[in-house]
Amino acid sequence: MTGCGTSSGGDGKEITLYSADGLKAEDGGGFYGKVFKDFERGTGIKVKYVEGGSGEIVQRLARERSRTKADVVVTLPPFIQQADGKKLLDTYTPKGADKVADGDKDPAGKWTSIAGNYFCFICNSEKLKDTPPKTWKDLLDPKFKGRIQYSTPGVAGDGTAVLIKAMHDLGGKDPAMAYLKDLQRNNVGPSRSTGQLAPKVDKGELLVANGDVQMNFANMRSMPHQGIFFPAGDSGKPTTFALPYAAGLVKGAPHAENARKFLDFLLTEEVQRDVSAAGGGFAARTDVKADDPAARALAGLLRGVEVFRPDWADIDENLGSYVAAWKAATGS
Repeated sequence: MTGCGTSSGGDGKEITLYSADGLKAEDGGGFYGKVFKDFERGTGIKVKYVEGGSGEIVQRLARERSRTKADVVVTLPPFIQQADGKKLLDTYTPKGADKVADGDKDPAGKWTSIAGNYFCFICNSEKLKDTPPKTWKDLLDPKFKGRIQYSTPGVAGDGTAVLIKAMHDLGGKDPAMAYLKDLQRNNVGPSRSTGQLAPKVDKGELLVANGDVQMNFANMRSMPHQGIFFPAGDSGKPTTFALPYAAGLVKGAPHAENARKFLDFLLTEEVQRDVSAAGGGFAARTDVKADDPAARALAGLLRGVEVFRPDWADIDENLGSYVAAWKAATGS
């Protein structure tokens, strides 16, 4: 991977980025495709890219602790908090971080959101155009047997988000686990990566899967048969919560100086204005108000959807027990 440099900040013209999937398109484009080219053009620094599920990325960092290969990590909550808790992140506050809302960055400077995002589900909009699912209860319909799949909680960020939303919408851990046990009748089985599910939904192999707004909106250009929706719980109102992509400097990074430049670059106004058009996400900086067609469409998706804020401290502390309860309920 990197193969050169030292933990004091090597001067090789490269960095290695470990990232959750979603920001790089299948064809190599998307938000990262543009960012990597522009960053290399401006600095001469090449970005080596390693992709995986959010939990998988943090596990890899932990395994490599004694011989760190990554310089920057980008992952979703609660895994960015988990990386901090495992002491895998160094302190660095990128330029422009003062324009990021307090709730979207670590007060101690260990991580900062670089792209706003929200949890969602997707359904095949062609096969279900007359009867799209709207609630958690709808997903228990026998017509979905073998046609629903969600990524693995504890491994994938969006899979973990299934637990978080279910516990919020259905009245707590026990009702959520009882529901997910019932849903197992229709569930295909685990998937380590959420990104693998969208093509299956688009083709109609699956009818419903989990996802996130940024990833699914961005890949609609090549996979148009995805209908984004937010299952309603007992209140009858669709809900979601923020799942921002958060970036941090890896402790012992072989190319720390280059990594800091990359983190600064991600929060420049120019890059932040591209988040919606190039990546299908939301600017992390509150002073950047994109008004391109993608930004307007994204705002429309969230209209009428209740956005709640999870207790990330509780989730970080108790994630292991929540995942264990899910495994017991579903037999996974």
